[in-house]
Amino acid sequence: MSRFDTYFLMKTEDIAAYVKEKSDMFSSDAVLDVKEIGDGNLNYVFLVKDDAGKSLIVKQAGETLRISDKMRISTERNRIESEILQLQNKYAPGLVPKIFSYDTVMCACLMEDLSDHRLMRYALMDFEIFPKFADDITTYMVNTTLSTTDIVMCAKEKKALVKNYINPELCEITEDLVFTEPYNDLNKRNIVFEQNKKFIEDELYNDKALHLEIAKIKLAFMTNAQALIHGDLHTGSIFVKQDSTKIFDPEFAFYGPIGYDVGNIIANLIFAWNRGNAFGKKEFCDLIIKTIIEIIDLFIEKFIKYFKNNASDYMLKTEDFMRHYLDTILEDTAAYAGTELIRRTVGMAQVKDITTIENAEKRAEAERINILCAKKMIMNRKNFKTGKDFAEAIYV
Repeated sequence: MSRFDTYFLMKTEDIAAYVKEKSDMFSSDAVLDVKEIGDGNLNYVFLVKDDAGKSLIVKQAGETLRISDKMRISTERNRIESEILQLQNKYAPGLVPKIFSYDTVMCACLMEDLSDHRLMRYALMDFEIFPKFADDITTYMVNTTLSTTDIVMCAKEKKALVKNYINPELCEITEDLVFTEPYNDLNKRNIVFEQNKKFIEDELYNDKALHLEIAKIKLAFMTNAQALIHGDLHTGSIFVKQDSTKIFDPEFAFYGPIGYDVGNIIANLIFAWNRGNAFGKKEFCDLIIKTIIEIIDLFIEKFIKYFKNNASDYMLKTEDFMRHYLDTILEDTAAYAGTELIRRTVGMAQVKDITTIENAEKRAEAERINILCAKKMIMNRKNFKTGKDFAEAIYV
């Protein structure tokens, strides 16, 4: 009987024995180097290497959040992530890491090691630019979302996926941390930078017109089972190098609005722009603006092409409907870019792009730009149609 026949939260010293039992990559007498490299809020991630250069990643789901042991969540999310990465590799080959196996007992998966890549958030914090990123991320977003909609997929098959990838606990986290608490600090978990306390009270907590729009946006997130989306797509869930992009961590995946993924990407590039602006990196900021424009415009171009080549439903595959459908996604993109900008600025899960700006005046300015840009996107979301529209929203 194996000690891995019953779930427990593994520590670094457990991983070598686990990998030798669960994988044939390493010999039984191999000397393995194991490091815990997890940087997220949910899971435990271990890098395993031998002296011959072979390596893999072990990712295990814990039963509580790493940022709060009071928040319990189902370990089922790791099963969802493993299955979705395999599905996404079918639709967008080469843009997600390979999954070798998933262990239903230990709630752990073995996956491809991407140590030759950098986490995109940290690379952008060092003001690096990746010329292939706009092309890669738009291929990923169009192919993995549109292919799982009623537009393309058989209705019965789509409904089966909706059932299989319902993700209520992680969706509840999003509903609370993205669409509720940033506007009222209901659970006293917001993190407010002291210099902006009054500004945030005026612009977020006391703006009833904004609250109405957020209520509409929240309900749409909860009820619009449009496509199988990543659900937490940001620069901390993307590995990059100059010739490669790998999207990972789809544990928040569920059937939701396509614009949520697209909007989150745009917002996280705005965080990078704000950091560059705070450090006086004009050339970097200009390239980020260019990337934002390219992402929206390439998304539109690829969406139209994919729709025309793959739409299957008789009533839905018309030119007029396609344009209407795309407009709703762009509207959602603006809305969810706004909610991501706000929640990462005042909510409990903030981004290092902003929090590591040491100059208090510059950080306060960056936060204000985030919030004012977000409100412009949310309140005027029907007017966002092109990459230029999204880029210009930064200049508040």
